[in-house]
Amino acid sequence: MPKFTRRRLIQTGLAAGAAIATTRCGAQTDAPVGTPNNPAPGPEVNANKMKDVTLRFIGTGVAQINDIRDKAQEDLGFKIELKALSTEENNQIAITQPGQYDMFDGEYFSLPLVIPSGNLQPIDVSRLANFDKIVPFFTTGEFNGMPVEKAQGTAPIKVMYLKDKDSKEFSATPTNWATMVPFQYNADTLGYRPDLVGREITSWADLFDPAFKGKTSILDIPSIGIMDAAMVVESAGLMTFGDKGNMTKAEIDEITAILIAKKKEGHFRAFWKTFDESVNLMSSGEVVLQSMWSPAVTAVRSKGIECIYAPLKEGYRAWGGGIGLSRSLEGAQLDAAYAYLDWVSDGWVGAFLGRQGYYSAVPENAKKFMSAEEWDFWYEGKPAAVDMVDPFGATLEKAGAVRDGGSFEERMGNVVVWNSTMDEQVYLVQKWNEFIAA
Repeated sequence: MPKFTRRRLIQTGLAAGAAIATTRCGAQTDAPVGTPNNPAPGPEVNANKMKDVTLRFIGTGVAQINDIRDKAQEDLGFKIELKALSTEENNQIAITQPGQYDMFDGEYFSLPLVIPSGNLQPIDVSRLANFDKIVPFFTTGEFNGMPVEKAQGTAPIKVMYLKDKDSKEFSATPTNWATMVPFQYNADTLGYRPDLVGREITSWADLFDPAFKGKTSILDIPSIGIMDAAMVVESAGLMTFGDKGNMTKAEIDEITAILIAKKKEGHFRAFWKTFDESVNLMSSGEVVLQSMWSPAVTAVRSKGIECIYAPLKEGYRAWGGGIGLSRSLEGAQLDAAYAYLDWVSDGWVGAFLGRQGYYSAVPENAKKFMSAEEWDFWYEGKPAAVDMVDPFGATLEKAGAVRDGGSFEERMGNVVVWNSTMDEQVYLVQKWNEFIAA
């Protein structure tokens, strides 16, 4: 493991070492740095350059939130533009339209698709103030001292590092060059309306219960939806997999046939691609049990509608999100991008997203921006000592409630599969589309 240098942020959030790097884009001179003809630049010079910077983000609606943008602009002093996309659109633009973005807010499972395009530049982890504080299943592949390799799928550690600063190949061991800087992640499961379901949901197999015919939904993003489907069919005893995160063609054929049969029975009410679609389906009561993301459950609850994120006995499907840098970034823009990476790990964003149910990549920093009662509820699994509110002020849980699934250790320690890009990804997408069109 390389030795990482931690630097304290100054003024606009730019690291001192990054300030020096900006001069590479200034006037060229043969005079030594620090002489009267070529003075060493100071933080103020670089801060002035950064005032003119605008960073264009692409990402999903999970973190492309105006409140985060506004806080970043206030703290860092430069402009940020957001574009919220579906996961598929986000990946497509990252791969095919490099001129349309500066910062890629994506998931780790997308990196086997995005990295070969060469559109993301390796991130120098020695420039990051908080890298050594990031939870180790991203940086070393461990959780509570145990390797996370037993979990199937594209665990972040598998795609966290590149071999060198010019490489498009993943490194099996830590290097000084990261693909993305993580900032949020979660253990996903099924969400349900207890008032409409009428019983506790305890297994992924419950999604196929005939009692919910015409009232279920599954996520229509092939790489993620197939994982939820695999958890369901395996839990229901309909088939088994060698590796749910890297299915063979025969396994893809078999699970597709099962899904198509269920669809023709009228078991699914709808399929959703975006956060808002899942919230609307559940809030309206059109769907009573479905694939969900934690903040979507939060959003339903904020409407005064009871919704539960079920801790299922088979375990969780997990995902990790991070921020990558466009290959075209340089000079003051690149320095601003590194300043943002430090800022997003510094705690405020982690606490903001934590109030929706996400976990921070640097929990110790997020804790500084959360009340003791919030930390105990969201991370420790303790009963809420006071009412819990979301980032927008809506009450989510009354005092005494306990987070679905318990503590951080209980939830993230029970991950059985990560969102994945498979060897047969092209074939998977083809077969998934057959299922959706059937």
